[in-house]
Amino acid sequence: MIKQNLHTHSTYCDGKDRIEEMVQTAIEKGFTVLGFSGHGPCLVDEVAMKESDLPNYIKDILEAKEKYKDQIQIFLGIEEDISQRIPSKEPYDFVIGSKHFMFIKNQVKNVDYSKEMAQEIVELYDGDFLKYAKDYYEDLKNIANYPEVDIVGHLDLLMKFNEDESFLSFTDPTYLSYAKDCIDVLIKAGKIFEVNTGAISRGYRTKPYPHQTLLAYIQEKGGKILLNSDCHNRVNLDCYYKESMELIKQCGFKTMMTLTTEGFKEVPIDRFTV
Repeated sequence: MIKQNLHTHSTYCDGKDRIEEMVQTAIEKGFTVLGFSGHGPCLVDEVAMKESDLPNYIKDILEAKEKYKDQIQIFLGIEEDISQRIPSKEPYDFVIGSKHFMFIKNQVKNVDYSKEMAQEIVELYDGDFLKYAKDYYEDLKNIANYPEVDIVGHLDLLMKFNEDESFLSFTDPTYLSYAKDCIDVLIKAGKIFEVNTGAISRGYRTKPYPHQTLLAYIQEKGGKILLNSDCHNRVNLDCYYKESMELIKQCGFKTMMTLTTEGFKEVPIDRFTV
């Protein structure tokens, strides 16, 4: 049985725990696969790792990989913001590509910082959330042209503060057309979508990214998925995993992706445990 998380942050960026502490908790919780994905260097991201942090980040993960090799598979990864790509996929086993920032009217705004900042972004789009959504998904499409990226991070992050639909309905047809068009492009490029529970653990949402409507569309179009917790605190390493797995099955998925020493492999969903 496989229990996996590939979206893991540590004290090297905005996580609360050291690499080894996270590994020890993953073992205690029965994980068989753990991938670290610290925020890659990004000039507009205050919590991202600096270039000078990378050697120690890599060293600590490789040391943990060797130390705990008989108890858990550990993979070295990184989460790059699409505004600042990593220079090379080496030495990483996998890369998560995410969009955290909007660049508009000579301003930089963090998509997932707060509801107040989300409102500021909408106001910069003259109060039109759909204009915001169109630009967001047009930018996200660019991941299709990033060969280093394996996994698309939190697809509909722009909806983080919209669970009450105060900005827009999740089923707005124009919004869905933008999101689905982006999904189509990313599926064609062979990208994997994560079901991400990170906002649940931090109290911003009660359901994972992407919204069920988009998750069902990914399944309908033959897209590949995996389950991640976007963990910033080791106690939440498997936050909402049971419920998310039920949602994944409800959407019709029969398989998920797992990372192995030979790369990503598609595995029957009944091979996964939560």
